[in-house]
Amino acid sequence: MEISLDLIVRYAETDQMGIVHHSVYPIYFEAARVELMKAMGFPYNEMEMKGFYLPVIDLGVTYKNSAKFGDTVTVKAKINPFQGVRVRIDYEIMNGSSLLATGHTVHVFTGTDNRPCRPFTDFVDRIK
Repeated sequence: MEISLDLIVRYAETDQMGIVHHSVYPIYFEAARVELMKAMGFPYNEMEMKGFYLPVIDLGVTYKNSAKFGDTVTVKAKINPFQGVRVRIDYEIMNGSSLLATGHTVHVFTGTDNRPCRPFTDFVDRIK
């Protein structure tokens, strides 16, 4: 499953040169990931009420081009096949036809005790 999310670059997300700071891209990833989970029928707040959490255990970003204040960027998020208790999500950030960044996050399912656990069946079935 894949979603696209449009975001307008805010002034606070830029550096003195008016370019989006490198630390903001993972925040854009998170915004798209939250929407992806909601689109799949698993909003984060509902998963957490059921006692499941998805902490990030790996994050990677490759920067290709710059976004500037006022630009509208599109963040694409795609969930990959499930691997045990881990799930990987890949991202692309575009400004029109210009690729700005690619990246990924890897998450592990945990329970309220912060220990890895098997994801609930509905989640695994939806990814398949």
